[in-house]
Amino acid sequence: MTRVGIIGAGNVAARHADVLSGFPDVTIAGIADTDPHRAEALASKHGSPAYGGHADLLSAGGLDAVYVCVPPFAHGNPEHDVLSCNLPIFVEKPLSLDLQTAENIASEIERRSLPSAVGHHWRYLDIVRQAHDLLAGRPVHLALGHWLDKVPPVAWWLDPGRSGGQIVEQAVHVLDLARVLVGEVSMVHAVPGGTPVDGEIDRATSAVLRFSGGAAGLLATSCLLTRKHRVGLEVCADGIALELSETRLLVDGHRAIEDDGRAKTRVDREFINAVQGKAADVRVPYGEALRTHRLALALARSAAEQRPVMLDDQ
Repeated sequence: MTRVGIIGAGNVAARHADVLSGFPDVTIAGIADTDPHRAEALASKHGSPAYGGHADLLSAGGLDAVYVCVPPFAHGNPEHDVLSCNLPIFVEKPLSLDLQTAENIASEIERRSLPSAVGHHWRYLDIVRQAHDLLAGRPVHLALGHWLDKVPPVAWWLDPGRSGGQIVEQAVHVLDLARVLVGEVSMVHAVPGGTPVDGEIDRATSAVLRFSGGAAGLLATSCLLTRKHRVGLEVCADGIALELSETRLLVDGHRAIEDDGRAKTRVDREFINAVQGKAADVRVPYGEALRTHRLALALARSAAEQRPVMLDDQ
């Protein structure tokens, strides 16, 4: 039985706990959160002990792996403390608010040769595999990414010093998908839209991306709406146009392929397989997620400085 500890007890942690508790070879050995009531509520649901801090969870011992599901501003110490225990680690995105924190964690994971994974579950969408097959032999020339949505109901989200902004916290999923289907990005130029509210993130951003392979890209983000309006990626290649969301692939505007809905289960199952030493399809180990994080931070920096940023500037 693989014993998993979870640091954080918010909505994403609860989702992972639900998935993990459904695996017959996994038990949730403990849940820690700085809000003891929230930790207790989630832990009691899964018959696990609750801890008021991750240090207490780690000190209790008996863990085979740890999930770190904390807000963007809380990354750093939890990961290093987990790694100091020589435990495999699953980290929810975004990796951090800055690049140095994430790079230090990546270096420590590599130094210890530990299994790792990051929660870019879109990589496990069945429709992404189908899109990749449809694009075989057809280089993408244009990519259009969108995240047009509402403000999530968490107190820290509008604070740039706690969330990192919408591109880093949300649209990083779309950026990761663009890297999969189009390739690496060499230059970004992001422009904030509207009049910023003092001390809050930009409510809208548009950006141009230049991919290393020659494709052009556009990204539009907004949290001005009352509901999720449009989230996904469109790509245009020779003779074909694909539009992907988290649930559907649309081919040439008329043929719809629904996803099988199992991506959030696969991302956890493959990490557990890796922890158990089995053959595992971990598509986004920490070092791979760092490349997407670097891209998101470049866009955030470009919007803040209102100038183009080359990716080798990071």
